[in-house]
Amino acid sequence: MRNLSRKAEDYLEAILNVSLEKGYAKTRDIAAELSVRPPTVVEMVRKLDAMGLVTHRRYEGVVLTPEGRSIAGVIKHRHETLRAFLTLIRVPETAASRDACIMEHELSPETNEQIRHFVEFIGADAGSTDLLSRFEGFCRSKRSQAGVVGGSRPSSTPPDRQAARGRSLP
Repeated sequence: MRNLSRKAEDYLEAILNVSLEKGYAKTRDIAAELSVRPPTVVEMVRKLDAMGLVTHRRYEGVVLTPEGRSIAGVIKHRHETLRAFLTLIRVPETAASRDACIMEHELSPETNEQIRHFVEFIGADAGSTDLLSRFEGFCRSKRSQAGVVGGSRPSSTPPDRQAARGRSLP
C-alpha cells in the first residue's frame, strides 16, 4: 500500500463511505463527511486525482480508481476493526468512532490484525458474554475507586511519574 498522509487516507475513506451510501461522491458530501469546507475538498481531490487514486469530473463528482478503492477499503476495514474493539471494551460509540479514526493511521498492520482476531474470538466464544459482564463490573469498581478521595480527585498521573516531575530523566 502507498505511503499516504493521514489526511489523504481520511479523504479516501470518506469518498468510499459517501459512495457506498449514495452511489456517488460529490464535493459537498465529502465535505460534510469530514466536517470541512468544499474548497478544501477540491484541493485534496485534485491531489488524489494527480496520484491516480480518484477521478474527479467537475460537476459530476469523485470516483475512486481501482487502486483508490483498494486503499480506501483497507483503511475502512482498519477503522471498523478498531471501532469494534473499542466498543467491545465499552468505550462510548461517539468516542470509539473518533478514536478509531485516530488509531487507524498509527497502528501497525500486525497490531490491527491481532485486534481483529481478538474481536472475532470474543464474538465467537460462548463464554464471552460472562467475560464482558465481569469486565463491566470491573470498570464500574475502578470508576467508583477513582471517585472523590479525601475531598479531592486523585491525580491521573501515576505516582512514579508524579515523583519524576521537575527533574529530567536520564
